[in-house]
Amino acid sequence: MKKICILGSLLLLCSMTSRIEAQKFALIDMERILKNIPAYEMTNEQLNQLSTKWQSEVEALQQEAQNMYKSYQSDMVFLSAEMKTKREEEIFKKEQEALDLKRKYFGTEGELHKKRESLMKPIQDEIYEAVKQISDEKGYQVVVDRASAMSIIYASPKIDISDEVLLKLGYSK
Repeated sequence: MKKICILGSLLLLCSMTSRIEAQKFALIDMERILKNIPAYEMTNEQLNQLSTKWQSEVEALQQEAQNMYKSYQSDMVFLSAEMKTKREEEIFKKEQEALDLKRKYFGTEGELHKKRESLMKPIQDEIYEAVKQISDEKGYQVVVDRASAMSIIYASPKIDISDEVLLKLGYSK
């Protein structure tokens, strides 16, 4: 009985190993693919310009708060307790306004994040569809992005299908 269990386990292990070996893998380099798509570069530039514009707005408010604080410090000896409190509250409001604006533009649910998502999603979907079509045609069970998979130490260039994806998207080299 023991021999039958061991033999059965061995057969099960062998069949699982053969299934693993039969799988086909491929790699893509998402960074290289994106760099070869002009729409991505234009979108990235547009996002950078928007980010710079918004950052200058935030910095202007922060500078205004800082100027208010400097003015307050120089006038402090001449101000009554009530005036000091009022000016401190104004400074605090300005700092809070700058912080709120920064959060609105650059927070996790901020305008920049939403804009990036709306502009990049169509490009990413197009790449995904091309990868899916190539995978279906060539029988790949797994396609790994080498740019984001930090644990890949070495991969044969033979399994990199980035050029095929670019070709499928119409961006051949």
